[in-house]
Amino acid sequence: MLFGQDEANKIMSIAQNPVMGKMAKSFANVNTYVHKGQNVISAKAFNRKDKNTEAQQSHRTSFKLISDVWASLGGFGEYGFPARPEKLSAFNVFMQLNLPNAIDSSGDVPVIDYTQLKVAKGTLPGVDDVKAELNAAGISFTGDTLFDFPKALATDVVTVLVKKVNGALKTVRQARGDGNTFTVQLAMPGITAADVEFVYVFVNSADGTKVSNSVYVPVV
Repeated sequence: MLFGQDEANKIMSIAQNPVMGKMAKSFANVNTYVHKGQNVISAKAFNRKDKNTEAQQSHRTSFKLISDVWASLGGFGEYGFPARPEKLSAFNVFMQLNLPNAIDSSGDVPVIDYTQLKVAKGTLPGVDDVKAELNAAGISFTGDTLFDFPKALATDVVTVLVKKVNGALKTVRQARGDGNTFTVQLAMPGITAADVEFVYVFVNSADGTKVSNSVYVPVV
């Protein structure tokens, strides 16, 4: 009788004693069964694969953290990845970019590093030197339009995304314009820096087919 190498390694013995009859039971670390008319006794696996290792738990936690951010973006997540392989969804690209790159695993549990998170990726000129300032009406954003860069157009659309901690996403969109700087006011009366989970800014072409890289904006 011939067995493959893996099967041969597991088999302890072949019993041909007619007194024992057909064997098909399991006990202790032993399995018994009939193979081609012969009783076979084999050892059970002593070291079963643990599907709940620390690394696997960390990966599942990280996956949920990043996918929760995607869910919080609503439809605006789609704006961030218009140019992508046909077989990939915007969600697929977002997860590939940010898992594990936007995960900080230096502590006891994984957390998101928002400075590394990408909510848009492309080749369109974006905006630069974006600053956020809290005021009585909410948050004011200023920055350089990079209007004089090649392929940058006044009709391009600047998108600002602000996510509150345990709250909804707030957004404002406006044209890049033909000036050197832009200003955006987002109405969020009474907001504090501690209320803000993240802020990102990116630019789409007017037809939505192109996008810039996203910029993380700290609020302090």
